[in-house]
Amino acid sequence: MKKFIRKMFSIMLVTVLVLSLAGCGKNSNGGSEQQKADTTASAKTINVGVTDSLGGVNPFVIDQTEINKYVVGLMFLPLVELDNDLNFQGMLADSITTEDNINFIVHIDDKATWSDGTPVTAADVEYTVRRLASPIVNNTTLMLYAFEGTNDSGFVEEGAESIEGVQVIDDKTVQFTSKYPMALTTFENTYARYIHTMPKHVIEKFSEEELLSADWFNHPDVISGPFYLSAYDNDHYISYIANTDYWKGAPKIDNLNIKIVDASQIYSGLQSGEIDITHHTMTAIPQEDYDSIEKLENVKTVYGAPITNQSAFVQTANIPDARVRQALVYAIDRQKLVDELLRGHGEVVDGFLSSASPFFDEGITPISYDPEKAKELLAEAGWDGSQTLRFYVNSGDSTFVNGAQVLVAQWAAVGIKVEVQTVDLATLMTVAGSKDYDIMAVQYTYAPVDPYPDVSWLLSGEGSWTGYANDEINEALTGTQLTSDVEEIKALYSIVDKKVQEDVPMFSVYILSAQGAVSNRISGAQPSAYGFFNDVQNWTVVE
Repeated sequence: MKKFIRKMFSIMLVTVLVLSLAGCGKNSNGGSEQQKADTTASAKTINVGVTDSLGGVNPFVIDQTEINKYVVGLMFLPLVELDNDLNFQGMLADSITTEDNINFIVHIDDKATWSDGTPVTAADVEYTVRRLASPIVNNTTLMLYAFEGTNDSGFVEEGAESIEGVQVIDDKTVQFTSKYPMALTTFENTYARYIHTMPKHVIEKFSEEELLSADWFNHPDVISGPFYLSAYDNDHYISYIANTDYWKGAPKIDNLNIKIVDASQIYSGLQSGEIDITHHTMTAIPQEDYDSIEKLENVKTVYGAPITNQSAFVQTANIPDARVRQALVYAIDRQKLVDELLRGHGEVVDGFLSSASPFFDEGITPISYDPEKAKELLAEAGWDGSQTLRFYVNSGDSTFVNGAQVLVAQWAAVGIKVEVQTVDLATLMTVAGSKDYDIMAVQYTYAPVDPYPDVSWLLSGEGSWTGYANDEINEALTGTQLTSDVEEIKALYSIVDKKVQEDVPMFSVYILSAQGAVSNRISGAQPSAYGFFNDVQNWTVVE
């Protein structure tokens, strides 16, 4: 299972860090006549403003960055998706069950059809996964090595006609079989949300090599989702036209555009009406614009659940005494940072889980601001104040760059000298991997319903950023994969967070509640980190 988690982490990091990824070149594509956007004056159009860049639209090639996932998901539905309340909502599937945390039974909604009227079947799911597992396609982002019949890289043999761990039971039922015990939420969150089923009767005409570059993926004419792709440019926009044959109901708007803009342009776009709605994690609204956006009369602001953790990781080999690590936390006034830096839109917790998680233990009281306690712990540890700690911070996170200076001043007040080094995100990740730091801070979203992959890796010992591991934590984390009982899982994560609070290989500076905004001209849509596009067919323009 450790191999599974360590490989998984390298892929999941892409989605949890709220990256602004560079596009893979510009590519503008016109679709068939059926897919041409309605540009008449009467057309109903909604524009979504995001700050991430698109990596592509071919499901066999893209990684699982949020924008890639959602752009493809508007055409090819995932099996399930999280809704705004963090419940799994059926998309193509209407149920996923397991009795042993090894075999997962996926039932495809009986009503699910492709836009050409052909039913969506279990064979479509199996064929898609088998091609994703092709060594020719060579897509490692779905981590298919967790399933029987794949090798350690997650691949089957070239041209394989079946895959042991993905079996068709009947026309609407497919069974996935894992090599290791896996919680149902892990299967749903890590696999079912990211498998975009393709129409076998269309794509089986392509060889495995052709799946990588076939022009069909730039303007597919058979889809399961609410919108056809009409045009895109990796760095600037993605445009769609409604699928009037969508099996969940024809969209109420004619066109949907995702506009890729610089963060500094969000406020002006909302003000002018060029942007109708934002997304809580794909749209990084600068904190300094929050007040201005709140004052706009043409939009409503919506603050999301606290899910993005401003995590600080401690290199335990460089700061081996837990008392010193505890002193780092006692010395800082985290609530004041939330109140002043985040204008109250956030929370303070200890450990990995926020109040948005069903596994959050509200009984864990965060370490309080107590500089005298910090001084006592440092004295007990024999800290002489001669060491200068190197604190690496993401230069692209202007809010925390300011916050880091507050931390440095508060640490200095108790006798801990810290020097801030601001670097770009790519460099920060290199530093993290090299472990050549003392403290390193980065925004990190631990999936509220499935924090296991990230937490397991981050506390996995020498191979992780912090170098920290603990047998009690390992046992608790393993236990989370052996049950589906929420209260049992909550108790196990409580063990983890309490031990992390005690040993401090990491600490949460604060957890953000991100701002979102939606135009008053839009009905049926609301900013949210999860479930944003689940019922996009019901979005409409009311003016």
